[in-house]
Amino acid sequence: MTGNVVNLRQFRKQKARTEKDKTADQNRISFGRTKVEKQLTKALNDKAGKALDQGKRETPPDKRP
Repeated sequence: MTGNVVNLRQFRKQKARTEKDKTADQNRISFGRTKVEKQLTKALNDKAGKALDQGKRETPPDKRP
């Protein structure tokens, strides 16, 4: 009934490496975009904002509550 002997120091280091790799992957997805991709996203967001603003109705200043 003997189990495998585990070196806890190595286990902790391996776990830390795995967590660090996972964080790095998330950061690559979030921040690893080219300048052109960022500009395209900004342009699409601006266009959507303008379309939203164009659909708003304005009331005359004297009719406001």
